[in-house]
Amino acid sequence: MRIWDLPPQKLCRNHLLGEHRELHAIWSVITLHKKGYSRHPETLRWNGKLAALYARHELLVKEMHLRGFNHHSALDKKLAIGNKSQTAFVHSPQQQIKILKTKKCACVYNQNK
Repeated sequence: MRIWDLPPQKLCRNHLLGEHRELHAIWSVITLHKKGYSRHPETLRWNGKLAALYARHELLVKEMHLRGFNHHSALDKKLAIGNKSQTAFVHSPQQQIKILKTKKCACVYNQNK
């Protein structure tokens, strides 16, 4: 489970769509008070920051549309409360870039391998 803290336009198709799917899972766990994954570090860092998670979702959706993907899973903006920015990280953005560089994918960070 991961929400990247990197620009969506630098993510490959798989990481972009995977993050979108996982963002919805985290949103559901937090807003519906589900038990599954509620103690996962990635979920915990978004507690109290649904406004920031909503903003991340909007960035992902914008990039998805630019790439020609359809999007039919809007989040309820009324639930987007709390902090509007995310400052807690499981891995820092610099570490996230290093993680992406180890993957065999088309993320921008792998283009100079």
